[in-house]
Amino acid sequence: MSPTPSLPRLKLIPPGWWVGAGWYAGVLLTFLVRVRLPGEYEPSVRPGVLFYRWDGLLTQLLAAALAAAGCVVLERRPLKGLALVLGAAALATMSLSVGEIPLAQFLAADVALYFIAATRSRRTGLAALLMALGTLAGFLTMRLLAGWVVGTSAELVVALTAVVAWLVGGSAYESRLHNERMAARSAEQAVVQERLRIAREMHDMVAHSVGIIALQAGAAARVVHTRPDAAREAMSAVEAAGRETLSGLRRILGALRETDSGDGRAASERAPLRPAEGLADVERLARATTAAGVRVEVRWEGDRRPLPPDIDLSAFRIVQESVTNVVRHASTDACRVSIAYGSEELAIEVVDRGRGAGSTTERGFGLVGMRERVALLHGQFEAAPHPEGGFRVTARLPVPAAAAAAAAGSTA
Repeated sequence: MSPTPSLPRLKLIPPGWWVGAGWYAGVLLTFLVRVRLPGEYEPSVRPGVLFYRWDGLLTQLLAAALAAAGCVVLERRPLKGLALVLGAAALATMSLSVGEIPLAQFLAADVALYFIAATRSRRTGLAALLMALGTLAGFLTMRLLAGWVVGTSAELVVALTAVVAWLVGGSAYESRLHNERMAARSAEQAVVQERLRIAREMHDMVAHSVGIIALQAGAAARVVHTRPDAAREAMSAVEAAGRETLSGLRRILGALRETDSGDGRAASERAPLRPAEGLADVERLARATTAAGVRVEVRWEGDRRPLPPDIDLSAFRIVQESVTNVVRHASTDACRVSIAYGSEELAIEVVDRGRGAGSTTERGFGLVGMRERVALLHGQFEAAPHPEGGFRVTARLPVPAAAAAAAAGSTA
């Protein structure tokens, strides 16, 4: 339920729009340098013979259409889009009476080259750079073969801008890969930390159960000859506690075994141990959250009964994390917690009607922890926007057959 930070508005603009803006900025600059602006005695560049003629203007319109087509296909087929933009740059230069492709006409190609290098593979980025440099070289070669004057020095500057655009795009690509690797590593660390936390909580549960077993066994040893019935009851309690503890350990130790033992010991020693909590603490959690400003409505369904400690603890942690995320991210003043005791499973649902931007594709550690807990108990977990607005977290935790049978026997 942790929201993904919204992208800056400039990054929401598609690359094709940026390339189009670069093209029309270049067209505007081309016209401006060919007119006498205030403070100038003469234009910076004199217009060619074809510049204001109908055939020159038609060439500019065709080049603009070609550039627009390149902007449309740039995201889906980047090399094809760049080829269209490069062709438009060469075509637009024909009516300018210059010896090279000017920087103004090549500005859109530089922008496209940057986006390709920043978002595509290194091979695609390198191919785009070679296409850009090849276009510049091909334009000069054609003029040389025709016996026309070429602007080699000016074209080298334009080629340099292409190389700079490719380098900057490559740097952005490497930065994105690094951020993705760091995010993946952070998610892995979050899973390991969650497992270590579960291990600490299991330590509390096992220590409590073993303590009960020791007390009951000692009591049975003291009265086995004088009060056989009391000794039998104590040994039955020992058996029940032992089976319950073994059941919890069997469900969770398989996953915890994957954790690095060296780092795990260090993290466990640094983290303080605290008594395990359970669904009996949900009402207290609701009162504390309500006092903090977010009203929590708790609904109980089915016959409330004791659960295995690991299921009871995980259920409480799921409710606690979900309510915490509502307070932090949902921008609402109320939420509903539903806990249903079924014959074979425990169902949990936390629903809010807020406007928080929850998403199942986010990398929030809260969802990672809850999903890990449910997976360790072989349950089902879902977190998604609610059809009626807000966000909903649901978890279904299977209740072992022995615990369900014991509950049925106690209610009979």
